[in-house]
Amino acid sequence: MTQGHRITIEQGTEHVRVVRGGQLLAESTRPLLLRETGLPVRYYLPAEDVRLDLLTPSETRTHCPFKGDASYWSLPDAPDLVWSYPDPKPEVAEIKDHLCFYEVEAV
Repeated sequence: MTQGHRITIEQGTEHVRVVRGGQLLAESTRPLLLRETGLPVRYYLPAEDVRLDLLTPSETRTHCPFKGDASYWSLPDAPDLVWSYPDPKPEVAEIKDHLCFYEVEAV
């Protein structure tokens, strides 16, 4: 990590649901909470808890110097709604096989 930039990951116990347009896209009771300097807390959900059958892989790829290269998935009305790091940097290896949505509801 660079000076002043920090990422922590912890196992959460929240019940997390992702609903869009009345359709349940993901539901999990085992999210990883990723806290990164200057960004809101992000919930990374195990792939098994995400309805990947409803999502379409996107061509979008981004690079984060702290986490690695991200791949994205979309809905017809929501491009690049969800992302993951298929091969994350060793410092954040826990997020492998987890997906993150821009909007989640912790209940």
